[in-house]
Amino acid sequence: MAIPDFHHPHPTSKFALLVDVGYLYAAAGEVLLGAKERKEFRVRADELIKSLQKHAAERIPGGELLRVYWYDAARDRVPTVDQRVIAQLPWVKVRLGNLNARGQQKGVDAQIRSDLEALARHHAVSDTILIAGDEDMVPAVEAAQAYGVRVHLWGVEPPFGTNQAERLVWESDTVEILSADFLRPYFTRVPPVPSVPSPAQVFANRAPKPAPKASKLGPARSQVEEVGEHVAQKWILTRGRDNIRDLLPGPMLPPVIDTELLIEAEKELGHSLRPYPEARIWLRDGFWARVYREFNLGVGVSNK
Repeated sequence: MAIPDFHHPHPTSKFALLVDVGYLYAAAGEVLLGAKERKEFRVRADELIKSLQKHAAERIPGGELLRVYWYDAARDRVPTVDQRVIAQLPWVKVRLGNLNARGQQKGVDAQIRSDLEALARHHAVSDTILIAGDEDMVPAVEAAQAYGVRVHLWGVEPPFGTNQAERLVWESDTVEILSADFLRPYFTRVPPVPSVPSPAQVFANRAPKPAPKASKLGPARSQVEEVGEHVAQKWILTRGRDNIRDLLPGPMLPPVIDTELLIEAEKELGHSLRPYPEARIWLRDGFWARVYREFNLGVGVSNK
């Protein structure tokens, strides 16, 4: 009987990429930056995911990507700014566990095991690529294999020794290590947040210009700014200061977050702001004014 070749699967095969983000980020942060905590670095996750997809396609030529499962955690399962951006990417499904007060992930491993077993049981894929290191994954790997699915384990190059459970390595069908060079372009150390950024720094991406006057039928500037501040206050309370801190130094917002700000404001106002470009500027001014106060930054809104 011929041995199945990982590099030449059936042309109609499908594969899924399951990523334990906690493992990936921690391992990469350690080998690349010597970082112990995620807040010490930033990740260009959208570019990293595209690179992982491309690498997977090269490793399984002829295979069709079902989707990327991105397993992460957040306090009270309220997604962070980065997680909201990632969730908008095509072919990516974000799965969130809970992050407790000590920064420990809860429920993530269970979600990975459940999805891996379900994909295999329903014959949704012929191959899965698993980026993980925990021995808790072993029963799910064995269950998937029992349903005829090949499990390919990817790990992150460790600074020394190993960062994956030995038994997980044993039980997987193939094993590959992602090199530090492969991951390096997507990880950067976070510089200290300046206590008082200068106006030139904060407004570098927006050319200074007089604030346009509202049309007769448009909303009042003071009202829109007040709503922007209220949305910021609500987000600080519901999403947490650490989440909002990720937006600093501003004043540009990721498109996904900017759209959420607009939608929240329109709900509070009871009407659309989309016909009034100047109102969008005032809304952001109000939002940033509240955020800067929260973090004691000495920059406010633009001159009225």
